Amino acid sequence: MERIASHPAAGQNKALPGDFAIWIFIYAELLVFGIFFLAYAYTRAQHVALFNEYQQHLDRESGAINTLVLITSSYFVVMAVNAVRRGAARRCGQWLVLAIGSGGVFVVVKLAEFAARHAEGVTLSTNTFYMFYLSLTFFHFMHVLMGMVILSVVAVKAYQGAYNALEHTGVETGASYWHMVDLVWIVLFPLVYVLH
Repeated sequence: MERIASHPAAGQNKALPGDFAIWIFIYAELLVFGIFFLAYAYTRAQHVALFNEYQQHLDRESGAINTLVLITSSYFVVMAVNAVRRGAARRCGQWLVLAIGSGGVFVVVKLAEFAARHAEGVTLSTNTFYMFYLSLTFFHFMHVLMGMVILSVVAVKAYQGAYNALEHTGVETGASYWHMVDLVWIVLFPLVYVLH
């Protein structure tokens, strides 16, 4: 049976969880997405009727499912961090596997959505709305895939005993990246799929 230890002082001196380098990357990525979102909002304001019309063609149910899936996956990641902070590395790995599985559900749902748009003949050049929709959602999709790779590496290391209650920076680093991916989708979904 895995020994669970409590180390409340572990990592409390750090202002940000995980490796500092990931935060530079996260801030850079948030800046890129922010610019993308501002460009979308500005262009939408210039073409309200076009955006409103083609927004109705999007699969909001799939978008809502993926929102729920990513929020759930972030919960699993939080539980993984809590587990490793208590010294339960294997349990951390188990929670990460659930998060990766949730990411897999997101990927399958999103691929089905992309396939449906492709079957309708939608491309980046179809119109301005679809150019933004495809660019934003595919850019985010690639971040989900990257996050799944990162969490997979962290999960394997957790199962191998590389982390403990005192040293788990890798888990916090992966978790921070995954939460960024989740946060971006929480903004992207209502902005592109819902708001008029």
